[in-house]
Amino acid sequence: MRITQFSHPRMAQAFVDYMATRGVRLHIERESHYVIMLEDESQLAMVENELAQFVRNPDHPRYQAASWTSGRTDSNLRYERSHLLANIRERAGPLTLAIMVICVAVFILMQIVGDEVALDWLAWPADASQYFQVWRWFSHALLHFSLLHILFNLMWWWYLGGAVEKRLGSGKLFVIMLISALLSGWMQAKFSGVLFGGLSGVVYALMGYCWLRGERDPDSGIYLERGLIGFAVVWLVIGWYGAFGLSIANAAHVTGLLVGLAMAFVDTRKNAHRR
Repeated sequence: MRITQFSHPRMAQAFVDYMATRGVRLHIERESHYVIMLEDESQLAMVENELAQFVRNPDHPRYQAASWTSGRTDSNLRYERSHLLANIRERAGPLTLAIMVICVAVFILMQIVGDEVALDWLAWPADASQYFQVWRWFSHALLHFSLLHILFNLMWWWYLGGAVEKRLGSGKLFVIMLISALLSGWMQAKFSGVLFGGLSGVVYALMGYCWLRGERDPDSGIYLERGLIGFAVVWLVIGWYGAFGLSIANAAHVTGLLVGLAMAFVDTRKNAHRR
């Protein structure tokens, strides 16, 4: 019996693998799309129920885990090669992509004019005369001082920010970004002065938000694996103790993480009240 079809082979295989863990045998037939076929029609109701949940949240870890435990290598699926930019666009929304482009452009500009000039234009307000230059309260997040610095931050921004934007909308990501950039920048300026920059305060806010949102509201489709949030905490400890001789914005990281946790708590409490 024909059940449904998918345009992407990975989604088709993930659903087939997951249903195999539930004792249901499905097959994939390649037509213009990837068609899911059911052997035993008596299992139709169960398959339709699971399919509805899968379509709502195909990225849930349980489907990925199913492919590891029951997936096969002889599915005869052939995956088309995709370009790097296409893969980036598939996960990221317009705001995610725009911030990535702006950060790269600012980084290139910094290589031309120098870090000091860029800080003079975009750094956190140094005194009362700069308080009304409103962009400074947020533009410090666009500054990156090494290739490793920008690659690390943009990777996490794309991975987490893209997921938030795709699932919850550009507005939610925009609010998280503004609040975390403002508060993490304010705290870092208190600790170290205004000569700092980077998207890491926002990234840590996204880490905290995605992890707690996934723990308290798994149906949202937003999550961060516990191992990765553990990595984030370990990196915070490394930063505080100054290991590896790195100059790390520790106050911005901690503040960003707390902001993300607080926003996730508020959002999930609202959802609980609505339910």
